[in-house]
Amino acid sequence: MGVPTLRRRAERRGLRLWPVGRVLVLAFAAAVLVAAAVFHTGWDLLGARGLKPEHRIDSKTLFDLVKLSFGVVAMAGALVALVVAYRRQRVDEDGALREATRLHTERFTTAVGQLGNESAAVRLSGVHALAGLADDAPTRDLRQTCIDVLCAYLRLPCTAEADLPAGDAEARHAYLAWREVRHTVTRLVRDHLSLPPEHPRSWQGHDFDFTGVTFDGGDFSGAMFSGGRVSFD
Repeated sequence: MGVPTLRRRAERRGLRLWPVGRVLVLAFAAAVLVAAAVFHTGWDLLGARGLKPEHRIDSKTLFDLVKLSFGVVAMAGALVALVVAYRRQRVDEDGALREATRLHTERFTTAVGQLGNESAAVRLSGVHALAGLADDAPTRDLRQTCIDVLCAYLRLPCTAEADLPAGDAEARHAYLAWREVRHTVTRLVRDHLSLPPEHPRSWQGHDFDFTGVTFDGGDFSGAMFSGGRVSFD
């Protein structure tokens, strides 16, 4: 899975917010319903049977009505401020996630480029960088992408040690370097699958596709493959 796919996923994961007007109407209606329910409950508990009609409003009643009007206005203002603050918080969170995804994509591109380097040391750096990216991934999908690349690296065709040209020291050194990188991938997968599921860097629950992989060493002891699709076909 390449970088364009990551970008498409990030673009599809947009912030979904209702229009402010609709949110305000729904919030105000909910507040009115709650107030009516509280009033009705209090009215019931007090055992009130009716209201005594008043033909004149004295100064105290008028003052109470004014206070009530200001209270309603204050409540409406607080409700608007609450909705606006909520939307601002959501927008800020979405912006932080987009920024984290962008940085992750840049680091991902660099790490994948290292995996294709001719130097075994650079490839090892790329393997560790991808494992670190999986640990720091802002979303589960981005972590799965890093794991998919590591599994795909193991699926790449490799020459068996028995098929190396006899007496070719350079070919043998290249083979041993290639095998060391593959064993490092296996070890990193094992270490992360040995962590409990609640651990923030545990890879349990993710998919691992080892289809056609030739394991010429490595150790999966202690690894727990659970909660995801795993293939050793």
